Amino acid sequence: MSNKTQVMKLFVTLGRLAQLAEHLVYTERVGGSIPSPPTILRRSRQREICGMNRLVTLLLSAISAAFFIALPCANAEEMSFRVVSLGNCAASCPQIIAAQGEIGDTTPEAFLSFVQEQVGQNNLHGIVLLDSPGGKVVASMEFGRAIRRLGMAVIIARPGATTTARGVSMISGRCYSACVYALMGGSRRVIPPESRVGVHRMFNYSTNFDFSEGGIVQERNLDDGGMRLTLSNYARAMGVSVDLVNLAERTSPDQLYMLSGNDIARWRLASRKL
Repeated sequence: MSNKTQVMKLFVTLGRLAQLAEHLVYTERVGGSIPSPPTILRRSRQREICGMNRLVTLLLSAISAAFFIALPCANAEEMSFRVVSLGNCAASCPQIIAAQGEIGDTTPEAFLSFVQEQVGQNNLHGIVLLDSPGGKVVASMEFGRAIRRLGMAVIIARPGATTTARGVSMISGRCYSACVYALMGGSRRVIPPESRVGVHRMFNYSTNFDFSEGGIVQERNLDDGGMRLTLSNYARAMGVSVDLVNLAERTSPDQLYMLSGNDIARWRLASRKL
């Protein structure tokens, strides 16, 4: 089943086919996409927006209490999803989605399937905690499109290992490499000061047999400009400056350019708070 078909089925499940462009900070114009549903998967649109503000404020307060920063992982696991409660009030607590790991080819479809399974079972709100070292560029764009179609906000953070009176603790996250293109999909995007976002030039590997090298060799390939144009169009559609893509493509694939608060604001990638 295609991602587009899954999105349509999910919209029917949610009963959300209303026009909501006027309620979004950014507008999507990618692939003839359909209008985004409400930010929070509940009934009253005004209550959804207010509820979103309160939830994000609560999350940012929890994240600010963390005094350490996540460092890159050498061996990242494939992205997984789970529901996180924001309190100790059983099923009545607001719940959000935590997405952690490397973004692969199956991530967009897995995300849509996960959301569809959770609708009606939990008090699910339209917020994704994103923590990723990167992954596949095209898959990250598709993941971002899925997030945008569902009208969900994205916060770069991750659940902590401890549980407090307010529920699971939240700590700083990271969004490196291709992850930034998934982040762009958020209808609202928040990067707390403690979290980190880094970009570099995209690349992939190809495997060939080389007699002169005595066997199979792996070569790194850089973009010839075609994918850069695709990413620029995608960023523009998501409300992000194409200068961010240009910066990434000027940065060595062996390094990470860590975005400053000024970079994040200047290129309209996100805000430090809602």
